Amino acid sequence: MARRIAGVVVAAAIVSVVAGCGGTTEGSPSTSTSAAEAPLFNPCTGIPDDVLRSAGVDPATEESGIAGVHQHGWEICSWSNKQFSMTVFSTGRTVAEFEKKPGNTDFRDVTVAGRKGRQFKVEGASKDVLCDVLFPVSTQGVVQLRISNRIGLDNLEEPCSVLYRVGESIVPILPR
Repeated sequence: MARRIAGVVVAAAIVSVVAGCGGTTEGSPSTSTSAAEAPLFNPCTGIPDDVLRSAGVDPATEESGIAGVHQHGWEICSWSNKQFSMTVFSTGRTVAEFEKKPGNTDFRDVTVAGRKGRQFKVEGASKDVLCDVLFPVSTQGVVQLRISNRIGLDNLEEPCSVLYRVGESIVPILPR
């Protein structure tokens, strides 16, 4: 039961991040091309199995989208092990859009695997459960790396420590 509740909490947190970065658009559609319309990096096909194993997650646990459902304007893929799950989000949204979103807090500059990014917190999420870092991508917007600890387990490593460790394998293959 605790695992089911933990899964629901993590899924709700993911949905809040994805759903909260969007907004409604008014007016007529345009034919101009923008970074949001550029093809997004697909983490499910763009991250090789050997890199996933090196990061400590099982490629066989791959889940595309949120609970298997594609989210418009996003490419999302998750993998897990017994202690945590790792999710890579890809979107045309910018770091500035994430910073303006209510509920995203405590932004700070960080470096993961030699790459500069912006770490932030999701309001209401325990610092013992989630860690998120955004990496700007010149061809699209951002790629976000998230570590979600499994709730209910003892002696879990702090999620940002896990993110920095798995980031050594994952971040170098993410688009720049």
